[in-house]
Formats: sequence, C-alpha cells, structure tokens
Amino acid sequence: MTDAILVLNGGSSSLKFAVFEGCDELPPLLRGNVASLGQHPRLRVEAAAGWLEIDRSLGGGPIDIGEAFAAVASVLADRDLLNRIGRVGHRIVHGGRDFTEATRLDARAIEALRLLEPLAPIHQRINLEIVALAADLLPQAIQVGCFDTAFHSARPELAKIYGLPRAMTEAGLVSYGFHGLSYSHIVSKLRDRYGAGAGGRAIVAHLGSGASLCAMNAGISVATTMGFSTLDGLVMSTRCGALDPGIVLHLLQDKKLSTDELGVLLYEQSGLLGVSGISGDMQTLIGSGDPAAAQAVDLFIYRVGREIGSLAAALGGLDTLVFTAGIGENAPSIRERIGAAARWLAVSIDHDRNLKARK
Repeated sequence: MTDAILVLNGGSSSLKFAVFEGCDELPPLLRGNVASLGQHPRLRVEAAAGWLEIDRSLGGGPIDIGEAFAAVASVLADRDLLNRIGRVGHRIVHGGRDFTEATRLDARAIEALRLLEPLAPIHQRINLEIVALAADLLPQAIQVGCFDTAFHSARPELAKIYGLPRAMTEAGLVSYGFHGLSYSHIVSKLRDRYGAGAGGRAIVAHLGSGASLCAMNAGISVATTMGFSTLDGLVMSTRCGALDPGIVLHLLQDKKLSTDELGVLLYEQSGLLGVSGISGDMQTLIGSGDPAAAQAVDLFIYRVGREIGSLAAALGGLDTLVFTAGIGENAPSIRERIGAAARWLAVSIDHDRNLKARK
C-alpha cells in the first residue's frame, strides 16, 4: 500500500524530512532533520506513533548530503515506511522561468533543472542529488518538485528586470527570488489568522543560514531581496549579500582571482563568517565577546533594517512584519533589534512576549 507522502527539504547545511498519511487532512506520521552537516551533524526525529524521540550525533563531521539521506532512509526503514511511500515531494531551489508550479520530476524535467545549476550552484546540485537518491530508494514513488522561485513569478515586471541590455533580460538574466516555499507557508498562516487579506501589506523576514525578505500584498509577492542568485540581498551566514559589481570586476581583473576562487569567496567565506572571522552561526556570534563578532551582528541588523525600508516603499506602507527560519524563530534579541530599526514604520515588539516566542 503506497498511501504515504515523503517530503524532503535539502539545504546548504541540513536535510529536513517528514512523512504524511496520504488523505485529505495529511496527518503527519514522522518528522525530523539532519542538521549541521558541515560540523557535528545530528539526527533529530520527533516522537510519534509510539516511537521514541531520536537526538543523536552523526560524528564530528562534516558529512555530505548522501550520508545525511542514508540516515533518513534508515529511520524510514526502522519504522516500516519505505513500502508505504507513493509520492515524494522535493524542495527545488531554482525553477527558472518555466517551472512555476509543482511538477512531476521525469527525465525531461530533471535535464532542464540541471541547466539551472549555475544560477544556484550550491542548492540546485544538492536538491537534484536528493531526487536521484530518493528515486533509487523508492522506485515505486512518484517524484514531484516544488520550486522556491515559483512564489515570486507573479511579481510586476519592473521588480524582475535589471538595467541590462534587453537581449540579456530575454535570455533569463532577471531577478527570480528565492525562499518561496517558506513564504508560501507563511501566507497560509496569515490567511488562517487574518483571512483573504493575509495581513495586508506584509514583509516576511526569512532569516537563517540563507536569508531574505519578501514584501507581499494580500499574500502576493511584490518584491524580494534575493534576485538572480541566492547571493543577493542580506548579509548571510557565509554569503556576502548585495555587492557592488565593481568589487567583482576588481577581484577578477586586479586581484586575479579565478572564477572558482571567486565563487568560494562569495558563497562560503563571506557574510557573518567573513566579517567576524569567527563563525557564520548567529548564536555563536551573539554569545561571543569579540568586537568583530558584534560588528558582524550589527551589520546583519543594519542590512535587514535598511531592506525593510526599501520593501515598505515598494508596498506603500507596512501592516505586518513576520519572522521565520532559524534566526528569525530562535533569536529574540535579533527580532527586538530589527523591530527597533523599523520603529519609524510603527513596528512595535512586545518585549516579554518576544522573549517567550522561541521555536
């Protein structure tokens, strides 16, 4: 009986998974994650259906996504779920212009998505590797892709194009936006609370290892801080965020960095890690007494506050501010400081409730 649905969400530092019973209400059967793949990886599985909670180390690390998937597969096998899974839903970071809704991942779709790897070089490869691993483990299951870029596809054309020659725009050098599955989930929660208006003019702050903001009106994406790639916008854990293109030219022409060296610098050695010289982990930086750590946190707050102002301008005001993802859900001091930076927009953070609002 293949009545269960497996959902896999592979990121740059984690693999989240859940299994749902395939009926109208989609009750969860299993939920967990493999976190911190780069250092001290851990497997965590919530207690469910008579099974005990799991929280155990997977070694000193690092481990790759294949090893993380093997840990997930072992959990599924232990709970006799492998033969029950008939469909697998995958988070795919980049859908380009063509993939704007959930799509069955047949050979043709996979080939098209591989062509987008240069636009999301870290995530797209990981996402498609997980698809291949799941297809091998579960040959009976239908593989379905859901795309982070799809949520932003309805933005106004002016929010998508750059000041580049038209031929380049028509060739796909446009802003796509990312974290769309997270934003879509938040919209559903806003509609549950506020009805069809979804909180009116809302800015959602997806603050994690990768970070972005999205301005939405009645649940529809209007503008977002990530653009052509996942490098754009906010300062992130190890990614630089928005950068003067002249710096890239300088690094290539004058500093003679290769394109590979430049990619490593911008994706893996910059952001909070680069500024602090200590860590890309926000909790580590908050707990550090090093002035460089404090400066990295200050820069993160400054850039979020500045981008909130930009997105509020695109919306013509602000009714609702939402925090989500690892930092947004688990760092009260960051929420409070961002709220203070947006006080001019009448944002008010309840100090006591904020301290209690941990994931």
